[in-house]
Amino acid sequence: MTRDTGDGRNEVTRRGCLAAVAATGSVAVAGCLGGSSGTSYDCGDSSETVSQAAQPAIGAADAPVTVKVWEDFACPHCKTFSLEVFPRIREQYVATGDVRFEHHDFPIPVREWAWGAASASRAVSEATDGETFFAYAKSLYEAQDNYSLQAVGDAADSLDGVDPCAAVTAARSETYRPVIEADRERGAQLGVEGTPSVFVNGEAVTDGYGFDAVSAAIERHR
Repeated sequence: MTRDTGDGRNEVTRRGCLAAVAATGSVAVAGCLGGSSGTSYDCGDSSETVSQAAQPAIGAADAPVTVKVWEDFACPHCKTFSLEVFPRIREQYVATGDVRFEHHDFPIPVREWAWGAASASRAVSEATDGETFFAYAKSLYEAQDNYSLQAVGDAADSLDGVDPCAAVTAARSETYRPVIEADRERGAQLGVEGTPSVFVNGEAVTDGYGFDAVSAAIERHR
């Protein structure tokens, strides 16, 4: 689990971003991501911010169990959860109607792409649906070691009906930052200190984020 320690462990980030983190406790994505450079997409900037958005989710609204996971797109443990654990939860519990699965954002400020990737994913979610959001999230996690505006756009471009510029602009301009900040605050109020943090019907899974731990919690609530 990646904890919100603010200890500068992400040493590969640019010096300017780390300086911003030290000064403000967060990353100014528009400055750190270098404007329109480094991408083949001809996308404009936006001064718009979005303060309300639906929670990305899949599964029956009346499922007996709700699994909520607070994640950070720049967290390697969240990548493991998303690519290895989530598909098993989806197949075994979501597809059967037993679980509704919700994504929640908990960006850890010291990591350069925590806010940008989260904002891009919310743009995709708002323009499409939960299924497309999780497909996009998978692509983002697969690109985690090489995040860039190009990667953000390419991940969107690989999905039918998704505008890559919507994702690129959201990442660069932090369009959904108010939504993400509110989600992060809700997590903090629940006691989230690191990512991924898993809650099953409101109860924190305290023995890890592996499939066995999450499955055991789901079974207790079915």
